Amino acid sequence: MPIEQIKDIVDYGIIGLLLFLSFITFAFAIERVLFYRGIKLTDYRNKTALELDISKRLATIASIGSNAPYIGLLGTVLAIILTFYIIGDQQDTINPGEIMKHLALALKATAAGLVVAIPATVIYNALLTKVDTILAQWEIAQDERNA
Repeated sequence: MPIEQIKDIVDYGIIGLLLFLSFITFAFAIERVLFYRGIKLTDYRNKTALELDISKRLATIASIGSNAPYIGLLGTVLAIILTFYIIGDQQDTINPGEIMKHLALALKATAAGLVVAIPATVIYNALLTKVDTILAQWEIAQDERNA
């Protein structure tokens, strides 16, 4: 298999995985926002049941936010390894411009990982704040019922 094909597989595999994770993040975020808008606190007598319902999918969003940079870094490392392999194959005709181009392109995976991780982390923190607000509202409603 030619080295360029391997490089394309690494690039498209890592970028494709990051795009998929980004899609999952936004799909889960939209689902959670819609769920939070329609939640009826009076349906919950048990705080644990409420917590379970309102915290669904948050761990997945947090995992994507924390692991996307590592996935991007993996793509960068693999692309740099392939670049060194290309350099090793072309010992007598090393073109510094071509090397720099390959190394610069290798960094795109890390950038893509950060582009996925930053919004996922922001979304997770925003949803976690909403969870805390909903729990506080439930406790206030419970106190009012018991008074």
